[in-house]
Amino acid sequence: MPALICGSLAFDTITVFPGRFAQQLLPEQLHILNVSFLVPELRREFGGCAGNIAYSLAQLGGSPLVMAATGPDGAEYVERIRGWGASTDLIKVVEGSYTAQAIIITDADNNQITAFHPGAMQSAHLTAVPQRADIAVAIIAPDGRDAMLQHAEQLARAKVPFIFDPGQGLPMFDGAELKHFVDLATWVTVNDYEARLLTDRTGLSLEALSRSHLKGVIVTLASEGCDLWQDGVCTRIAGVAATAVVDPTGCGDAFRAALLYGIEKGWPLAHSVALGNQLGALKIACRGGQNHVLDRLALGV
Repeated sequence: MPALICGSLAFDTITVFPGRFAQQLLPEQLHILNVSFLVPELRREFGGCAGNIAYSLAQLGGSPLVMAATGPDGAEYVERIRGWGASTDLIKVVEGSYTAQAIIITDADNNQITAFHPGAMQSAHLTAVPQRADIAVAIIAPDGRDAMLQHAEQLARAKVPFIFDPGQGLPMFDGAELKHFVDLATWVTVNDYEARLLTDRTGLSLEALSRSHLKGVIVTLASEGCDLWQDGVCTRIAGVAATAVVDPTGCGDAFRAALLYGIEKGWPLAHSVALGNQLGALKIACRGGQNHVLDRLALGV
């Protein structure tokens, strides 16, 4: 059964700064910030949360159904997704817009600074969640603000369980809006920084969130693995050592693909999360969000 992936399709321009941001940014001078980073390495990749999640989910043997918006310049990307055997029926082409663009600088400590042009993503709300009985699970990943709000409402009305994954879109929403997302969702997944922002804006602790109707709150912790909160109890799911640390771009999306796969299969959430840690370790050893190769037999799926 397909998993509906509501989120962005984007082109990523990824650059590498061989130094450390912390050595270039003076805290006492942030109010007059004027800084330039020399980035000798540059490449262009297919990206966006929806595309990255769909890529890994398709490799796991899942059936991603991507709902997103591109500009006319995204035709190659749509064909790429179709080549995975994934449905592109819900990808809207917005004339007069560019496909979303992310410009990313990664430093020697794998910290990232990102500039993001939303482009066609701002029209993603013009496509509604389809009335289909075969959609087993969905995810609201970072997308246009209106799209995230409307798609969450539509999924709730259709009684489709979904993961709320606000990601870098979290700052767009105030506390009341974030509480509403949580009320509609079945699971919430964030990284450790986003978890702090979510709890600060909602006034709800991770423990309190996990004692609500939610079936799980997952907080990813990079190489340390993740914390799985269920019914007020936090379980640390150990990370998986990567063979190399090359590029963190898309690691969280690979993790979320595993989460969708396991949920659709009816696995215990801890099992799904453990697979997510494996995928994150595999992804970080490859450049870009869609170049890693998954061996289903080795992963046990």
